[in-house]
Amino acid sequence: MPATTASVPSEVRPGRRPAARAVGITRTYGAGSALVTALDNVSVDFLAGEFTAVMGPSGSGKSTLMHCMAALDAPTSGHVVLGDVTLDGLDDKALTKLRRDKVGFVFQAYNLVPTLTAQENVELPMSIAGRRAEPSWFDTVISAVGLGDRLKHRPTELSGGQQQRVAAGRALLSRPEVVFADEPTGNLDSSAGAEILRFLRRSVDEFGQTIVMVTHDPVAAAYTDRVVFLADGRIVDEMRDPTSQRVLEKMSQLSEHPPAQPAPPVPTPED
Repeated sequence: MPATTASVPSEVRPGRRPAARAVGITRTYGAGSALVTALDNVSVDFLAGEFTAVMGPSGSGKSTLMHCMAALDAPTSGHVVLGDVTLDGLDDKALTKLRRDKVGFVFQAYNLVPTLTAQENVELPMSIAGRRAEPSWFDTVISAVGLGDRLKHRPTELSGGQQQRVAAGRALLSRPEVVFADEPTGNLDSSAGAEILRFLRRSVDEFGQTIVMVTHDPVAAAYTDRVVFLADGRIVDEMRDPTSQRVLEKMSQLSEHPPAQPAPPVPTPED
């Protein structure tokens, strides 16, 4: 199936609501001659129950987009909506609560607490919130990430792949609206990376999770339902049902022949 353009509306998946959306967001840094535009009027929906990859050449704005969507950074202009909550104007306390309750994170560097066991790391965000997961759901998550025999081990006693599985379990335990994953296989060998990608795929297919993953790897992108391509801070294309070969070809095109004009933004349902 040929790649679709970024103007394809979210209605291409009937019945799927946006779990997260950007509406005309721009993010700039610096001022005057030092002004850098990392995102340039980006509008995109990430649909509930889908696995989406965000890709683009180095400096295209993909990590900035994810950080704005995950409430780790704020756009200079435009709006970000998570679930039914618009992030504009939320104070630090409200943003902290939103990140804790509605967002899961899986980062390249694992970000585990070295003095805690694997189980304690998985449970940490909910412990901070004063909540406990249902035992059956905890068991489901631990089984899915394959950590049943490693729960009492500390991060230094785990391989890189096992540490990333702890991070993935931690991201899912609170049943967040969206899991954001920033190069989650970047520090892993191909075998361990494939384990993480299979788990992320399973969490979408079996648990209905929504995942947005920044990656540079066409093989990783092939695990997803959809790839959104950025160049120079703009969405320039998207692809449904990607294969690694098609993604590689598209990335090569973007690197060799950057688009002169951005594709139209993804329409919102109100358009």
